[in-house]
Amino acid sequence: MSTRYLPIGHVGRAVRCHLLLALTLLTALVAPTQAAQVDNIRLWAAPDHARLVFDLSDHAEANIFTLDNPRRLVIDLDQSGLDTDLSSLELEGSAITAVRSGVRDGGGLRVVLDLSREVEPRHFTLPPNEQYGHRLVVDMEYPGESAVQNPIDPIEAMIREQEIAANRHHGEADGESPRLDPEVVAQQPAAPHPRRDIIIAIDAGHGGEDPGAIGPSGTREKDVVMEIARRLQRLVDDTEGFRAVMIRDGDYYVGLRQRTRIAREQKADFFVSIHADAFNSPRPNGSSVYALSQRGATSETAQWLAASENQADLIGGVDGNLSLNDKDEVLRGVLLDLTMTATLNDSLAIGGQVLDQLGRVNRLHKSRVEQAGFMVLKSPDIPSLLIETGFISNPDEERRLRDSGHQQRMSESIFEGIQAHFHSNPPPASLLAWQRDNQRTPSGNEYRIQPGDTLSQIAARHGVPVAQLKQANEINGDVIRVGQVLRIPRS
Repeated sequence: MSTRYLPIGHVGRAVRCHLLLALTLLTALVAPTQAAQVDNIRLWAAPDHARLVFDLSDHAEANIFTLDNPRRLVIDLDQSGLDTDLSSLELEGSAITAVRSGVRDGGGLRVVLDLSREVEPRHFTLPPNEQYGHRLVVDMEYPGESAVQNPIDPIEAMIREQEIAANRHHGEADGESPRLDPEVVAQQPAAPHPRRDIIIAIDAGHGGEDPGAIGPSGTREKDVVMEIARRLQRLVDDTEGFRAVMIRDGDYYVGLRQRTRIAREQKADFFVSIHADAFNSPRPNGSSVYALSQRGATSETAQWLAASENQADLIGGVDGNLSLNDKDEVLRGVLLDLTMTATLNDSLAIGGQVLDQLGRVNRLHKSRVEQAGFMVLKSPDIPSLLIETGFISNPDEERRLRDSGHQQRMSESIFEGIQAHFHSNPPPASLLAWQRDNQRTPSGNEYRIQPGDTLSQIAARHGVPVAQLKQANEINGDVIRVGQVLRIPRS
């Protein structure tokens, strides 16, 4: 039996191949792997914060910190690389003046943001969902800023705070303010009429990285409702006795609870949230008006819609571990049940007026005001409506929702419904209430308040108790205003 030997050259090549393979494997084990690529960076600039979203090819851990002199925000991503052009990032409207990147010591990506002002950063990562892949969300909040850029006039704010205080009953126990003697208060002279504007909070749904529903032709809900909201804003601001507050005035996301919080901070008399409906079939069409339901949705469709709208917080970048069933909110709702009932009645009344007007410019999906548990409607003290302007999932309605003429008609119908309600039921301190009282001549059982009048004087002059006079005119506090017309009850 013969033995075969490989030539020396063949042996050397074989050994070198094995050594090369071993070195390659060893290098792969020792060298750090690049966990993720930054495929895109998006910036959403709001008045009170900016949100930076990193679209990642995979999950990546981040370390974020600020530096001073000059102000900077540093974002370090472990074992990551950059696969997008930072120069294309639109910085206008944000606190960021410049963005640059580099390789961090020890590997990984470092992104540095130059800042024009102090920020309070926070960040979290989000797993893929139906619209996006892995994301790193960096929020930069501006200390001391309000989310709305048009604050109430300070004098008007003071008047309104006095009205609120006058309508509260203060207890004497547990350190609360002592009650004022009703007879003393009833001798306070009538205050000048504030003639304040009725404030309408306009909420364009979704925004920022949450596009809302997307139509068959690619129309995004957030764009359509923003156009309608801006048209509605112009109508409100152009009408004497009304003023609009935009919950969001640009393409950025506002949390669902924050939307109602902004309306309350701005002392809104009414809150309207504008959306464009969607369904998993192209057939449904028509406009809908929703008020809050305290016992859940009134139909399966309404229940499905409420769930889909409330999930917007997750799409918009809120931490996925956050429960939307906030127990504190529910508890407050129970404690404020009486207030909520009165507010809900107003919501339904305004909703009926708006629905009537919408029916003149578009088919109605439902002929009555629906009720569902939309998060943005859960304000116990502000009448609120959510309006689905049409089904963006319906090709014909998608086309009309993009049409500027249709958008204008929709906004006009919404405002006509709101305006009709407040002309019939103006808030006592509003310009509309002052105009109503001064446009009619008091009848035999009525009295127009003059400068220097007090409740006790008016009651004595007409021979009725102060308490009876207040009850007949639904005066919960003790504020009366010059020009106000009081009904004099028969003694």
